[in-house]
Amino acid sequence: MLFFAVAACGQPSDDVGFGGQPPAPPPAPVQPKPVDQRTPVPPQQLSQGAPKVWTQDGGSVVVATGSEGGCSKVHAELVEQNAQQVKIRLVDEIPEPSGICTMDLRYPPLAVQLDAPLEQRQVIVEQIDVKVPKK
Repeated sequence: MLFFAVAACGQPSDDVGFGGQPPAPPPAPVQPKPVDQRTPVPPQQLSQGAPKVWTQDGGSVVVATGSEGGCSKVHAELVEQNAQQVKIRLVDEIPEPSGICTMDLRYPPLAVQLDAPLEQRQVIVEQIDVKVPKK
């Protein structure tokens, strides 16, 4: 009898428990298009000190210029979007311990997908550094 109980535990189940749905997979990263296929966001729509920001795909994608260097790697996160503003966080991941790194600086374009076109909403860009374990 114990054999059947143990064997049943190893069977795959389509049930996710409590009648819920499995979590949705994260959205695929959006790739920035070449500069000539983007539209600059007017300065009056940008937070003070924001890097260069564009829209693409009819305003439904916002592209901001990140900053990384040496061993660090930057990515963009859409933090908030509502009727008045879109908030984007540029996260520069710095490996810890750093080890030997080059002294170069890179300014990659980073894109985030919006639920609706940007139109006249304000774009707030914040930049943070985060220490991550070295791989």
